[in-house]
Amino acid sequence: MIRVRGATEQDREAVLDVHRHAFPAGECDAVAKLAVGLLAEETSPATINLLAEIRGEVVGHIAFSPVTLSGKSDWLGYILAPLGVKPGHQGGGVGRKLIERGMAQVREKPVDVVFVYGDPAYYERYGFGADAAAGFLPPYRLQYPFGWLAISLLDGGLLEETVRLCVLEPLRDPSLW
Repeated sequence: MIRVRGATEQDREAVLDVHRHAFPAGECDAVAKLAVGLLAEETSPATINLLAEIRGEVVGHIAFSPVTLSGKSDWLGYILAPLGVKPGHQGGGVGRKLIERGMAQVREKPVDVVFVYGDPAYYERYGFGADAAAGFLPPYRLQYPFGWLAISLLDGGLLEETVRLCVLEPLRDPSLW
């Protein structure tokens, strides 16, 4: 059985362990650094950090952090990043459970749009799509532009003009994009 709970600073080593195992050698250190950086961020509204456990072992982690638009104080978005599941537990519903629980928490807030940069074949099953992301520019040029996806949660969340997102410090690493 998969148990999902909030992650805290005391879970730092477990979060590092998840991402160091979930991502390939060329990416794992940057993603692990991002994950613990978001774990330490004090934001308003709060960054959402969740862990998945199976029989007491931490096997997955997800973070949703707030994003803003310059000059639009009445608009709020979140970005899902990172999501990591240890290899022995991938394909068993851990990622799904983390996304669903995180999205439920995001929906409790007045959030306009949630973004993700990842595999469309995976994230589209949760309602993310390229059309919803089209008017929003990530903070850096994307290595894989087809992976820039979003889901609009509130009417009016999508804008007429193209705008660039402002992200938290841990996401301001061009190598992540």
